[in-house]
Amino acid sequence: MGNEGMDRQDRISNAQERRLVLDCAMQAGSILLKNGAEIFRVEETVARMCSHYGVESEKAFVLSNGIFLTAGSGNEPFYAKVQHIPVSGARLDRVAAVNQLSREIEEKDLDPKEVRLRLQEIEEMPEKSVLVKLMASAVGSGCFCCMFGGSMPDCMGAFLTGFLLYIYVLKLFTPHLSKIIGNIGGGALVTILCMLLCRAGLGESMNYMIIGSIMPLIPGIPFTNGVRDIADGDYIAGSVRLLDAILVFVCIAAGVGLVITGYHGLTGGRLL
Repeated sequence: MGNEGMDRQDRISNAQERRLVLDCAMQAGSILLKNGAEIFRVEETVARMCSHYGVESEKAFVLSNGIFLTAGSGNEPFYAKVQHIPVSGARLDRVAAVNQLSREIEEKDLDPKEVRLRLQEIEEMPEKSVLVKLMASAVGSGCFCCMFGGSMPDCMGAFLTGFLLYIYVLKLFTPHLSKIIGNIGGGALVTILCMLLCRAGLGESMNYMIIGSIMPLIPGIPFTNGVRDIADGDYIAGSVRLLDAILVFVCIAAGVGLVITGYHGLTGGRLL
């Protein structure tokens, strides 16, 4: 046990290298947290990286939108860093890449400088093309409509609505609107498009079309992670994630409800 501890200390023989290890651990945790990883996964990755390189005094406190990382003892220099991480969308490819890097650190004993370069490459991983995102939204909407019981015309209408919805998400919602206004607008847009398509004959059940088409807006990963964090005892982080997801649900429902209520009033109670 003593020889193992000495070997680890030899890997990071000075304060500058220890700081590099801690910076890498903080960067890895930040990538995981901002891209949809669970709290326990972030804490475990940071702890494993520090432990592998011999930083035994590391302490990490992770919330849904921030990481507090400290280290230092009588034998190690002190280190403290706080990083705010805004609640954002998920990029599970980056989470998988950091997980793979964490495994390679233990298996291949990578140098901290190489780890820093790999983390930088992960942060710069390109997003999917606009066409891929649009088609994923369209296909997902059509498939969900079918799964919930929609007919083939309903699925075709949901396919088209999902495609147009994500144009709105990419061109207007994401760059210009707040989460509340954007999701209300998204729910309203889906409802209006489904109404128009039904009146044009491309669709039989407006309900199934709306249900399928709004699925690209649903925050499934934050909601699931919120429940899992609470189950793991991370009550603050889990509650924040659940509250964020529930806010999105309410905003989408408000957008759909406003359009249906307005249409109901204009047509004297006649719905499609």
